[in-house]
Amino acid sequence: MGRKDASATGLPVDQYRKQIGKQDYKKTKSVLKATRLKAEAKKNSTGFRDAFLVIAAILFFVLCIYAFFYLNLSTEINLDVDVD
Repeated sequence: MGRKDASATGLPVDQYRKQIGKQDYKKTKSVLKATRLKAEAKKNSTGFRDAFLVIAAILFFVLCIYAFFYLNLSTEINLDVDVD
């Protein structure tokens, strides 16, 4: 059976997280607040970017359809014209 002390060594990932946590304590509160605000702004801005991409895709699709019909109708030869 395992000992209680065997789990105390921890995984390397847990040790890495502890080191990162210790480094965060060294930072000042203003730096941590600025980092948090920057991360929140980046997370919230994805909504605008996604909406812009959807609108751009719709406009591109409509423009392609318009160009297709414009080119097909403008190159049509009128055969009913009488030449004197």
